[in-house]
Amino acid sequence: MWTRTGRALAAGVLGLGLLAGQARAEVEIQWWHAMSGPLGEKLEKIASDFNASQGEYKIVPVFKGSYPETMTGAIAAFRAKQQPAIVQVFEVGTATMMAAKGAVYPVYKLMAEQGEPFAPKAYLPAVTGYYSDTQGNLLSFPFNSSTTILYYNKDLFQKAGLDPAVPPKTWPELEAMAKKLQASGVPCGFTTQWPSWVNVENLSAFHNVPIGTKQNGMGGLDTQLTISNTLVQHHWEKLAEWQKSRLFDYGGRQAKADPKFFSGECAMSIGSSAARAAILANAKFDLGYGMIPYWPDVKGAPQNSIIGGATLWVLTGRPQAEYKGAAKFFTYLSRPEVQAWWHQQTGYLPITEAAYHLSKSQGFYDKNPGTDVSILQMTLNPPTENSKGLRFGSFAQIRDVIEEELEATLAGSKTAKAALDDAQARGNTLLLAFEKANP
Repeated sequence: MWTRTGRALAAGVLGLGLLAGQARAEVEIQWWHAMSGPLGEKLEKIASDFNASQGEYKIVPVFKGSYPETMTGAIAAFRAKQQPAIVQVFEVGTATMMAAKGAVYPVYKLMAEQGEPFAPKAYLPAVTGYYSDTQGNLLSFPFNSSTTILYYNKDLFQKAGLDPAVPPKTWPELEAMAKKLQASGVPCGFTTQWPSWVNVENLSAFHNVPIGTKQNGMGGLDTQLTISNTLVQHHWEKLAEWQKSRLFDYGGRQAKADPKFFSGECAMSIGSSAARAAILANAKFDLGYGMIPYWPDVKGAPQNSIIGGATLWVLTGRPQAEYKGAAKFFTYLSRPEVQAWWHQQTGYLPITEAAYHLSKSQGFYDKNPGTDVSILQMTLNPPTENSKGLRFGSFAQIRDVIEEELEATLAGSKTAKAALDDAQARGNTLLLAFEKANP
């Protein structure tokens, strides 16, 4: 039978237990993302390391499919009031996110209002410029920025009598090497990931050629595509020519061409610097790195490449405690050791100067020759209006249009000029509709 003292003691112990349970309760913050495979594993580790570093907040990563699926899913969730606090959005979704009035909590405001230190100037200008408003305020948090580079199979180069330490610098050099590789028994010279990003967007930036008016859309929504030009037309004509003999072998959209390179079917691949993690996990050959090729007869080439990848956007309508935790998570992500680890493990750019210098002082580039190609290529020359990036509305759909027309060119059902004319016209229709929808 409980005495009054016993009941009071039990109640006190229970109360203390409840308070302790409350103290242990972590604020959960959902982070929707688009990374699977080796990159997804690295992302999960960053979240778990942050969670282990403190006890107030728990970042919960949730894989939501491809980049377009993740962005459209987050927008739909926002309308249904079931949005996450943080969503990873690819670079070409920037204009769409900027136009989502009332849905975005700009990162520069988040960090200031939550009292967290934040120095945008610590990040690479090529990154911050892509995600800032016209006043230079950073709207989303830089996380995984990549650029297009060349990968090659050093073992196959050696077998073909090519110097495994020397990648091709120009497209004519790549063509000549691809022919030697095929003569040695390699079925395919090269393939590419992300066809529009590689063969229109970065191709144009690296040759200092615009792909749209208004500074590639950076200067306003009233922009139009200019991709039907002599540079892109010539490049597509060569791709179609090479496709016939498999000097070039199209492998599909996004990263669907990867197995051709992993298996040794193709000796070279042009794609994201962040493909490095997947290549190292799947390939059984000595991997080489080079800058993307350029056409030597184009004045001003090579210029510099542009970024891909994604940033982290914060959505409105979540409890205040989640924003405090999101800001602390971003502070954690800004640490040089965290950024350097992410860069070294994945192939994404070291997006802060401190992370680059830390990687250098740790001897990472000396131990892994070529892994600094992405940084050297991005900073090859000061960016121009044609090479600092792009910001077009509905660009995920426009990329689909461009890639559909490229596929028609490669299949021989359209000339390069006709395909580019159609891609430009169809893309401009989408741009006009986006402008009208976002006055």
